[in-house]
Amino acid sequence: MNAVRELMKVFITRRIPEEGMKILSGATGVCEVSQWDSDEPVPRAELLKGVQGAHGLLCLLSDKIDAEVLDAAGPNLKVISTMSVGFDHLALDEIKKRGIRIGYTPDVLTDATAELTVALLLATARRLPEGVEEVKNGGWSSWKPLWLCGYGLSGSTVGVIGLGRIGMAIARRLLPFGVKRLLYTGRTAKAHAAEVNGEFVPLDTLVSESDFIVVSCSLTPETQGLCDEAFFSKMKKTAVFINSSRGAVVNQEDLYEALKSGQIAAAGLDVTTPEPLPTNHPLLTLKNCVVLPHIGSATYSTRGVMSALTVQNLLGGLQGLDMPSELRL
Repeated sequence: MNAVRELMKVFITRRIPEEGMKILSGATGVCEVSQWDSDEPVPRAELLKGVQGAHGLLCLLSDKIDAEVLDAAGPNLKVISTMSVGFDHLALDEIKKRGIRIGYTPDVLTDATAELTVALLLATARRLPEGVEEVKNGGWSSWKPLWLCGYGLSGSTVGVIGLGRIGMAIARRLLPFGVKRLLYTGRTAKAHAAEVNGEFVPLDTLVSESDFIVVSCSLTPETQGLCDEAFFSKMKKTAVFINSSRGAVVNQEDLYEALKSGQIAAAGLDVTTPEPLPTNHPLLTLKNCVVLPHIGSATYSTRGVMSALTVQNLLGGLQGLDMPSELRL
């Protein structure tokens, strides 16, 4: 008789929603799991220790998976499954060189992120956090014609930078508000833009003509620091800037200056550099800047689905089977 097959070792870098853990516990005879059992990120030293000899690694966006981690894991590592749609925390060239498969979670968080982006846009444009603060601190006296006036979507021009899955989902949700024109920019024109009457324009045109600019592109060498002083100087003084993609797409010092000087009207950010943003950061001193703690996909159902998909990707990779959502390098 054959000897009992040795279980493959898996390291999980955080507590994840129970939907994923249930699937993992049901995969008897496949793997043994060790986990950094905390809601807080795994310290680097614990990550390097935890991955030793691992066949599979389940990680989050906050875990930098570079050559050092891959070396610590050793030659057994077959699959890295990240519970995120983004993968700029993964050293893709190193991973590819070693023949390690990657799973990720696109699509499942599209709707939640799009909803949050629209909420952030409305909250920023209509100055909701300021309004809440005025009610709490006694600033609400009588009705005043121009008090807490903001900007509406009806009849406006919206510019979307990156009309991918999430960009399209945002555009679909904004159109019913009476948006007059929807501009978009990116590497190429998209056939699916016709569904939202999207006009493919150069970046400069989008920046100078939009009343609302929504950034939903991925972080690449081309988009790193894309929104800088030159970018903000071309925007309308009444324009609102929203970023729910990646913090590093924006030069935050330049954004601060543009908001403080009145070069642009307001900004809403769900992503920053670094994350978390230090509580003494200049952007947090501004009334016309709304900053959220990267909660784009934070609905119970979305995080549950993300967790399940991440584990399904992991198990597929461990067993040499199809992964439901594999990143092809």
